[in-house]
Amino acid sequence: MPIAKVSVDVDEMVIKEMLNEKLDRHLKQLESRFTFWDMKELCRQTCMSENSIKEKFFYDPRFPKRRVGGKWYFPVASTTIFLLTWLSEQPTN
Repeated sequence: MPIAKVSVDVDEMVIKEMLNEKLDRHLKQLESRFTFWDMKELCRQTCMSENSIKEKFFYDPRFPKRRVGGKWYFPVASTTIFLLTWLSEQPTN
């Protein structure tokens, strides 16, 4: 019995896009599991240092934050909305 050969052409960019979309969806699901971020997580989520955050928007009265004991907490949903608004207000160079 002869062995049949099968050839498959795959568009690498399409596969990468599909993988990135699935990864993005998964990461968003993981992020939504948090109710609050602390400063360390805020730094990670924004890719900014604590000093940059304090310099750029921490003291903006619209920025949602709450100090409990000696630690700052940021509600994820409203912080995300604030960050997207804040970023859209920044000048582009």
